[in-house]
Amino acid sequence: MMPFSHRNRDAQGSGMTSQRARDRMVERLQADGIGDRRVLEVIRHLPRHQFIDEALASRAYEDTALPIGRGQTISQPWVVARMTEALIEMRLPSRVLEIGTGSGYQAAVLAGLVGTVYTVERIEELLRSARRRFRALKLDNIRSRHDDGRLGWPDEAPFDAIMVTAAGAELQVALLEQLAPDGCLIAPVGPPGRQTLTRIRAGEAGWMREDLGPVSFVPLLGGTG
Repeated sequence: MMPFSHRNRDAQGSGMTSQRARDRMVERLQADGIGDRRVLEVIRHLPRHQFIDEALASRAYEDTALPIGRGQTISQPWVVARMTEALIEMRLPSRVLEIGTGSGYQAAVLAGLVGTVYTVERIEELLRSARRRFRALKLDNIRSRHDDGRLGWPDEAPFDAIMVTAAGAELQVALLEQLAPDGCLIAPVGPPGRQTLTRIRAGEAGWMREDLGPVSFVPLLGGTG
């Protein structure tokens, strides 16, 4: 599945935002251990520069997190790729819940791989911008909601997979309860400076937890704004 629209020049990019820049970024991701070709191809075709402020567009294909306003960031491409390949390692999920829409980039990557992405964002300003990007790229398989992400999206549960893009001190029970019996959840867990990317899989014997390495994310906050 490759739903991205390249009909306009902004999506194609030029110079530091060109397809060549995306190709170089993918080469770096491969060199740094990202091996899932499905994930790499989606990232290769997705114009990351359209998910950040125009003033930062020349840095879009660096492997670094960038500010998107309201104290939030767009995650570095390596982290996006690692979380995505960890989520789909066992199977391609049909329905994925994302907590923390942010710029919309992670949701757009998922949309290139899975059936439907349900994404929840607590900051309405960020969600409005992300929705404009989804429309511009014709990502029709993303549904979005303005709400407290810690609550998930119970009306649409259960989900085959859940991805949390902000770090809580512990896993949210409400999200685990919305996971399908054979589902998978990926989330950064822990306080600032000591966060670990964690994968939870549901099994007959209960929850199976794996630590996938250290990461650094903005905190998972409650409420809406």
